[in-house]
Amino acid sequence: MGLIELLVLLVVAAICGGIGQSLAGYTAGGCLTSIVVGFIGAYLGILMARSLGLPEFFALQIGGQSFPIIWSIIGATVFTLILAFLNRLFVGRRTRL
Repeated sequence: MGLIELLVLLVVAAICGGIGQSLAGYTAGGCLTSIVVGFIGAYLGILMARSLGLPEFFALQIGGQSFPIIWSIIGATVFTLILAFLNRLFVGRRTRL
């Protein structure tokens, strides 16, 4: 995989992570966080699809690697919801006295 393909993969992961975060209604950070959420979302999405026996929808071929767009967005949404739940659980609502 060359440098151009890696940059395209990072941009696609950032877009999928950003869409997943906006669907969940929670953001954990900026562009780098969206990239990480996009990659983790792709991993979670593929795991969910394989465990349920569902096919890969709309996969993008980048540098010989397949990046599942739809499952990445679904996985990023699920991962962001988990992050939001854990943040609320551990940090909670801060109240002023």
